[in-house]
Amino acid sequence: MINHAELLAQVANLYYEENLTQDEIAHRIGTSRSTVSRLLHEARAAGVVEIIIHYPWKTMSELEQELTGRFHLRHARVLAGQGRPYPEILRGLGVLAARYLESVLQESSILGISWGTAVHSTVQALRPERKLPITVVQMIGAVGTGDPLIDGPDLARLLANIYGGECRYLHAPLVVEDAQVQEMLLQEPRIRETLSLACQADVALVGIGSTVPEVSSLLRAGYLDLETLMQLRAQGAVGDVCARHYDAQGRLLDIELNQRIVGIELEALHHIEQVIGVAGGEAKAEAILGALRGGHVNVLVTDDVAAKRVLALESSNR
Repeated sequence: MINHAELLAQVANLYYEENLTQDEIAHRIGTSRSTVSRLLHEARAAGVVEIIIHYPWKTMSELEQELTGRFHLRHARVLAGQGRPYPEILRGLGVLAARYLESVLQESSILGISWGTAVHSTVQALRPERKLPITVVQMIGAVGTGDPLIDGPDLARLLANIYGGECRYLHAPLVVEDAQVQEMLLQEPRIRETLSLACQADVALVGIGSTVPEVSSLLRAGYLDLETLMQLRAQGAVGDVCARHYDAQGRLLDIELNQRIVGIELEALHHIEQVIGVAGGEAKAEAILGALRGGHVNVLVTDDVAAKRVLALESSNR
């Protein structure tokens, strides 16, 4: 007699793979249609069945070309948002970024990764055709958010597992108490070795953070409170990449917070061949523009609303 988990898998297979009706399944396994319906719902809730909707994610080539030319990018991918709610936009950005990432990774590639919802969406959308012996390296310390799926160590492990590669962790928190603690941690051999490997990455996958409260990842994670975030804005911060805050021109700010970050430096990102920045929404436009002006990313995956706002801001400041 099969156990309950096997029964759920059997019913799901008959329905989703063999395309039998619920009545046909009920007849085959000797039960009622209502029981089959309940088992199918239970199979989805238990994760036996995973339904993935492949949206026809359209891109906007004119905006891509304009962004690429204006900011001398290697590539730009601009999602046609079509009025979708932000969670769907985020899913679409993840798909576009994942397809691009799949196209550039090669055997023995070193892939650096940061953290956040956009990076998580990208990792979730990866569907590589084959395994690759890549090395995934965590470029910044652990955030320790309430949602571990968007944190660096968990994302790095998940991504390495998808490709069948290996993972190198940065065993440190993202933000420490003061600059002295940061300096001490950076002298620790394992941390120093991991950051050295991150600097040798062939490809980096990063989110672009904002100091706009509604979309601030560090505020949401509890690393900053609203008062501190407003102080950062008053000091000229518009966004961050790998938690390093910069101004509207993309210049790294000489602020206390930047001296407490355990992770890769912005300057080191400039020496990585492909740095893929994933961010969308109008509220992120100022941060995206700063990242582009500073050369902190050279591949951009965004949506049409953010792209248009970025280009408008750039034109108004010329």
